[in-house]
Amino acid sequence: MFEEFDALSFDCYGTLIDWEAGILAGLRPWVRGSRRAISDEELLTAYSAEEERVEREEPANPYPEVLAAAFRSLAERLGIPVLDSEASWFGSSVPDWPAFADSHDALVQLSRHFKLIVLSNVDRSSFAASQARLGIDFDHVITAEDVGSYKPAAENFRVLNEYADSRGLRLLHVAQSLFHDHVPAAAAGLPAVWINRRHDQPGWGATPDPGVPVQPKWEFASMAAFAAQATQGRP
Repeated sequence: MFEEFDALSFDCYGTLIDWEAGILAGLRPWVRGSRRAISDEELLTAYSAEEERVEREEPANPYPEVLAAAFRSLAERLGIPVLDSEASWFGSSVPDWPAFADSHDALVQLSRHFKLIVLSNVDRSSFAASQARLGIDFDHVITAEDVGSYKPAAENFRVLNEYADSRGLRLLHVAQSLFHDHVPAAAAGLPAVWINRRHDQPGWGATPDPGVPVQPKWEFASMAAFAAQATQGRP
């Protein structure tokens, strides 16, 4: 099915790293302390709107600052006080976010047949910690810090395409977020695979509604399922 490609570019957070689990680990205790009845889905949805706004309005800010600013904005939106120390801690929490259970093995399997590239909305330092959790070295890494903007900005995908073209790579983009990845990937002419991690959950969670119709050519519920299909019949 995927013989025409020799390189895969990945979103990291939401696709390989369970960012919803990481976000909730930081926000749940804070909400619990306020005695407010807010579901996980409501919390993720409200948070996603604030993070997207901060990334769009302050594209040059490092990701830890984006997280802290989004937390403060969420607190104002929900009317729950937040301490600077709480916001700062949340901003530095990315290294604690867990990998999905299937990510490491799937990446190892795929690395035998494809170049592996990352295109991530994060800073270099935070990604280094996540890469250690994933336990694999990628062939190339492009972060928001490198580009100076956050997905879904077209510039991030221009940089990705430019890298692939400069090395003659036939690239397939692999991501969970329709908003951050699949809409701009389609606009950039990139074929893509949807790792639909939320296939058994309602709502959009920590990723905003894409706002426009988008239908990736391929869809899998997990990285394990994608890796099995992508390497089927290969030596």
